[in-house]
Amino acid sequence: MKTHIIMTAAMALVMLCACTSNNENKEETSDAVTFDEVLKSRRSVRSYDATKTISEAEVRNLLIATQEAPSWANQQPSKYYVAMSAEKIEAIQNLVGERNKQNIAGAPVLIVSTYEKGKSGFFQGQQTNEIGDGWGAYDNGLSNAYFILAARAKGYDTLIMGMRDSDELRKLCNIPENEVVMAVISLGYRADEPKQPTHRPLNEVVQFI
Repeated sequence: MKTHIIMTAAMALVMLCACTSNNENKEETSDAVTFDEVLKSRRSVRSYDATKTISEAEVRNLLIATQEAPSWANQQPSKYYVAMSAEKIEAIQNLVGERNKQNIAGAPVLIVSTYEKGKSGFFQGQQTNEIGDGWGAYDNGLSNAYFILAARAKGYDTLIMGMRDSDELRKLCNIPENEVVMAVISLGYRADEPKQPTHRPLNEVVQFI
């Protein structure tokens, strides 16, 4: 009789622990966003909350995500130059045009994105098709996409800027000549909710053949 009671109590304890563990797991994952939510909430943000900061460790975690991006023959041509000091941020702000400068005021991190020439699109030093180094730009875009989506999943916001002074950015960031300066990416927290842009109808951009 005593053995039966002990076994029953033990079983009840195991079930209680299992239920508690399941509840804890549900609480831990309840705040996780789905990939669809990341896609729908990601915007090109042009107004940042200057009271919020981002640590170097947080930026590093986001850049780790870019290493998962596919690239031509795994050449991984993309490079990132991260500005977090007030001096460097101000210097880069002055190199992206007046409108962009206003858009990114308050962003605590600015990142210059580049890619190495002669890697993607090449085999044994020879260009493999007519696109050539365009594949480096393609791979850099994929890498940037991983970055901005990882950022949004963590609650950050971004803006990719193509209007920039590449020559001055090269000098400022000490970027080698074998790298192409592509974009400047701001990273921070939105100060207000950006409007959702309209999209072209799917049948205008997709053909099933």
